Amino acid sequence: MTRWGLIGASTIAHEWVIDAIRATGGDIVSLLSSSAERGKAYAAEHGIPNAVTELSALVEDPQIDAVYISTTNELHKAQALAAAKAGKHILCEKPLAVSLADAREMVEAAKAAGVVMATNHHLRGAGTHRAMRDAIAAGRIGRPLSARVFHAVYLPPHLQGWRLDKPEAGGGVILDITVHDTDTLRFVLGDDPVEAVAFTQQGGMAKAGLEDAVMGVLRFKSGVIAQFHDGFTTKFAETGFEIHGTEGSLIGRNCISQRPVGTVTLRNAEGEQELPVDHQNLYERALLDFHAAIAGKGKPLCNGEDGIWSLATGLAVVKAAATGQAVSIESGF
Repeated sequence: MTRWGLIGASTIAHEWVIDAIRATGGDIVSLLSSSAERGKAYAAEHGIPNAVTELSALVEDPQIDAVYISTTNELHKAQALAAAKAGKHILCEKPLAVSLADAREMVEAAKAAGVVMATNHHLRGAGTHRAMRDAIAAGRIGRPLSARVFHAVYLPPHLQGWRLDKPEAGGGVILDITVHDTDTLRFVLGDDPVEAVAFTQQGGMAKAGLEDAVMGVLRFKSGVIAQFHDGFTTKFAETGFEIHGTEGSLIGRNCISQRPVGTVTLRNAEGEQELPVDHQNLYERALLDFHAAIAGKGKPLCNGEDGIWSLATGLAVVKAAATGQAVSIESGF
């Protein structure tokens, strides 16, 4: 059994990750919160036996094998470095950091310490996206040419905090949502992005000069071009993910979600057919692979290097929107 410490008394841990850890055979033994009062209440609510306010008290706890980091983004680096130094395996929320240099330092520290490091890009666990990836690998749409990602949603009030008013924490829609698009495209296509163009929008939700919507295009090494639309302000939109190839198209509907939902339709010369989808809890899928990696029986669903790629792309989109120019995406390494 993997014994976990939570770094951050977060909403995502409350809503998704605590249950996924326990459902996949893990045990949560301690929680770190900067507020003793909040930490005590959160631990009591979730049946976590210990709550601390100092990072060292958590990462140096011999009862802990792995940590889940879900604090605001500017805190990830120091917390991951401390965990790696203490020999703890690391599952970190995306984006890994607010700069590429910081993210690379985190990944290198984990390698040097010989611990597993993963990025919590949950959309790799979606049955819809796995079905699309498998269909492409089997040649069912020929050579991929283009893609479209519709990931414009409405950010609910209980999440409308630092994402909207803290640039220093990596707030804004790009580092919150566009990084997910990038990782999902890389996972499904088996390809890496090389260039970005984008326009951002301030629709009245974000503050402090941050963007709350973005549209843009990524160009990939193979020549695939991918359009994306991300937003915090669209209350009634559907999500979707399309891949178009020389011999067919894959149409995913309502599939960009934390929940195991959505459909995938294959369209080609023979007509339309809905592909079978193995719907599983996305976070449990990631935790199963993470626990297996700790046991030496595979790799994380999304590793640290993948997290560097999605951050690099997100930062390129930020720069492209700010400059009005096409921006090359730095290699993940």
